[in-house]
Amino acid sequence: MIDEQLTEKFLELIEENKKLIYKVSHMFCENGIDKKDLFQEIIINLWKAYPKFKGNSKVSTWVYRISINTAVSWIRDFVKNKDHIEYTNMIPPIHDEPAFDDLYDRLYSAIGLLGTLDRAIILLQLDGYNYDEISEIIGLTKTNVATKINRIKLKLKNHLTNN
Repeated sequence: MIDEQLTEKFLELIEENKKLIYKVSHMFCENGIDKKDLFQEIIINLWKAYPKFKGNSKVSTWVYRISINTAVSWIRDFVKNKDHIEYTNMIPPIHDEPAFDDLYDRLYSAIGLLGTLDRAIILLQLDGYNYDEISEIIGLTKTNVATKINRIKLKLKNHLTNN
Protein backbone atom coordinates (compact mmCIF):
# COMPACT_ATOMS: atom_id res chain seq x y z
CA MET A 1 0.00 0.00 0.00
CA ILE A 2 1.39 3.40 -0.98
CA ASP A 3 1.46 6.04 1.75
CA GLU A 4 -0.75 8.89 0.48
CA GLN A 5 1.13 11.55 2.47
CA LEU A 6 4.47 10.35 1.07
CA THR A 7 3.02 10.36 -2.43
CA GLU A 8 1.66 13.88 -2.01
CA LYS A 9 5.01 15.21 -0.75
CA PHE A 10 6.80 13.48 -3.60
CA LEU A 11 4.48 14.98 -6.22
CA GLU A 12 5.09 18.43 -4.70
CA LEU A 13 8.84 17.82 -4.95
CA ILE A 14 8.44 16.87 -8.61
CA GLU A 15 6.32 19.94 -9.32
CA GLU A 16 8.96 22.19 -7.72
CA ASN A 17 11.82 20.54 -9.66
CA LYS A 18 10.25 19.57 -12.98
CA LYS A 19 12.12 22.27 -14.92
CA LEU A 20 15.40 20.91 -13.58
CA ILE A 21 14.38 17.37 -14.58
CA TYR A 22 13.26 18.58 -18.00
CA LYS A 23 16.56 20.40 -18.48
CA VAL A 24 18.52 17.19 -17.84
CA SER A 25 16.23 15.30 -20.24
CA HIS A 26 16.70 18.02 -22.85
CA MET A 27 20.48 17.95 -22.48
CA PHE A 28 20.82 14.21 -22.91
CA CYS A 29 18.20 13.48 -25.59
CA GLU A 30 17.63 14.90 -29.03
CA ASN A 31 14.07 13.94 -29.91
CA GLY A 32 10.88 14.59 -27.99
CA ILE A 33 9.93 10.96 -27.42
CA ASP A 34 13.30 10.14 -25.90
CA LYS A 35 13.14 13.29 -23.75
CA LYS A 36 9.77 12.21 -22.38
CA ASP A 37 11.01 8.65 -21.81
CA LEU A 38 14.06 9.89 -19.94
CA PHE A 39 11.94 12.36 -17.97
CA GLN A 40 9.72 9.49 -16.84
CA GLU A 41 12.71 7.29 -16.04
CA ILE A 42 14.12 10.05 -13.83
CA ILE A 43 10.77 10.37 -12.03
CA ILE A 44 10.72 6.63 -11.39
CA ASN A 45 14.25 6.66 -9.98
CA LEU A 46 13.43 9.66 -7.81
CA TRP A 47 10.36 7.81 -6.51
CA LYS A 48 12.44 4.74 -5.68
CA ALA A 49 15.03 6.84 -3.86
CA TYR A 50 12.63 9.25 -2.15
CA PRO A 51 11.95 7.22 1.00
CA LYS A 52 15.71 7.11 1.66
CA PHE A 53 16.27 10.86 1.19
CA LYS A 54 17.45 12.18 4.57
CA GLY A 55 17.76 15.85 3.68
CA ASN A 56 21.54 15.94 4.17
CA SER A 57 21.84 17.96 0.96
CA LYS A 58 19.60 20.45 -0.79
CA VAL A 59 16.63 18.85 -2.53
CA SER A 60 17.77 20.29 -5.87
CA THR A 61 21.24 18.76 -5.40
CA TRP A 62 19.66 15.38 -4.68
CA VAL A 63 17.32 15.69 -7.69
CA TYR A 64 20.22 16.69 -9.95
CA ARG A 65 22.37 13.79 -8.77
CA ILE A 66 19.65 11.23 -9.45
CA SER A 67 18.64 12.92 -12.72
CA ILE A 68 22.16 12.97 -14.11
CA ASN A 69 22.98 9.43 -12.96
CA THR A 70 19.71 8.24 -14.50
CA ALA A 71 20.45 10.06 -17.76
CA VAL A 72 23.92 8.58 -18.04
CA SER A 73 22.65 5.06 -17.28
CA TRP A 74 19.61 5.47 -19.51
CA ILE A 75 21.70 6.53 -22.50
CA ARG A 76 24.12 3.64 -21.95
CA ASP A 77 21.24 1.14 -21.66
CA PHE A 78 19.24 2.75 -24.46
CA VAL A 79 22.09 2.17 -26.87
CA LYS A 80 22.14 -1.53 -25.90
CA ASN A 81 18.41 -2.14 -26.24
CA LYS A 82 15.13 -0.34 -26.54
CA ASP A 83 13.24 -2.13 -23.77
CA HIS A 84 11.03 0.31 -21.92
CA ILE A 85 8.77 -0.28 -18.97
CA GLU A 86 5.12 0.71 -18.67
CA TYR A 87 4.65 3.91 -16.71
CA THR A 88 1.82 4.74 -14.35
CA ASN A 89 -0.53 7.67 -14.62
CA MET A 90 1.08 9.18 -11.47
CA ILE A 91 3.91 10.62 -13.54
CA PRO A 92 3.18 14.25 -14.40
CA PRO A 93 3.17 15.13 -18.09
CA ILE A 94 5.51 17.72 -19.55
CA HIS A 95 2.98 20.30 -20.70
CA ASP A 96 4.97 23.41 -20.10
CA GLU A 97 8.32 22.73 -21.70
CA PRO A 98 10.42 25.90 -21.53
CA ALA A 99 10.87 27.75 -24.82
CA PHE A 100 14.39 28.37 -26.02
CA ASP A 101 15.49 31.16 -28.34
CA ASP A 102 18.16 30.91 -31.04
CA LEU A 103 21.08 31.66 -28.74
CA TYR A 104 20.00 28.96 -26.31
CA ASP A 105 19.42 26.54 -29.17
CA ARG A 106 22.96 27.14 -30.42
CA LEU A 107 24.40 26.79 -26.94
CA TYR A 108 22.46 23.61 -26.17
CA SER A 109 23.39 22.23 -29.57
CA ALA A 110 27.07 22.85 -28.79
CA ILE A 111 26.67 21.33 -25.34
CA GLY A 112 25.08 18.29 -26.97
CA LEU A 113 28.37 17.65 -28.76
CA LEU A 114 30.20 17.28 -25.44
CA GLY A 115 30.74 13.99 -23.69
CA THR A 116 28.21 12.84 -21.10
CA LEU A 117 30.19 13.95 -18.04
CA ASP A 118 31.08 17.32 -19.57
CA ARG A 119 27.40 17.91 -20.41
CA ALA A 120 26.40 17.20 -16.84
CA ILE A 121 29.09 19.50 -15.43
CA ILE A 122 28.31 22.46 -17.69
CA LEU A 123 24.58 22.04 -17.09
CA LEU A 124 25.18 22.38 -13.36
CA GLN A 125 27.49 25.35 -13.93
CA LEU A 126 24.86 27.09 -16.06
CA ASP A 127 22.32 26.55 -13.30
CA GLY A 128 24.54 28.44 -10.87
CA TYR A 129 25.92 25.56 -8.83
CA ASN A 130 29.34 26.27 -7.34
CA TYR A 131 32.34 23.97 -7.66
CA ASP A 132 31.71 22.33 -4.28
CA GLU A 133 28.10 21.51 -5.19
CA ILE A 134 29.07 20.22 -8.63
CA SER A 135 31.79 18.13 -7.02
CA GLU A 136 29.24 16.62 -4.62
CA ILE A 137 26.74 15.84 -7.38
CA ILE A 138 29.19 14.48 -9.95
CA GLY A 139 31.65 12.80 -7.59
CA LEU A 140 34.83 14.56 -8.70
CA THR A 141 37.21 16.70 -6.69
CA LYS A 142 36.66 20.45 -6.67
CA THR A 143 39.96 20.97 -8.51
CA ASN A 144 39.00 18.46 -11.18
CA VAL A 145 35.62 20.18 -11.62
CA ALA A 146 37.30 23.58 -12.01
CA THR A 147 39.73 22.22 -14.60
CA LYS A 148 36.96 20.50 -16.54
CA ILE A 149 34.79 23.63 -16.54
CA ASN A 150 37.62 25.71 -18.00
CA ARG A 151 38.22 23.13 -20.73
CA ILE A 152 34.50 22.82 -21.47
CA LYS A 153 34.16 26.60 -21.80
CA LEU A 154 37.02 26.65 -24.30
CA LYS A 155 35.41 23.86 -26.33
CA LEU A 156 32.07 25.67 -26.36
CA LYS A 157 33.66 29.01 -27.25
CA ASN A 158 35.54 27.41 -30.15
CA HIS A 159 32.43 25.67 -31.40
CA LEU A 160 30.21 28.75 -31.15
CA THR A 161 32.71 31.07 -32.82
CA ASN A 162 33.50 28.63 -35.64
CA ASN A 163 29.89 27.70 -36.46
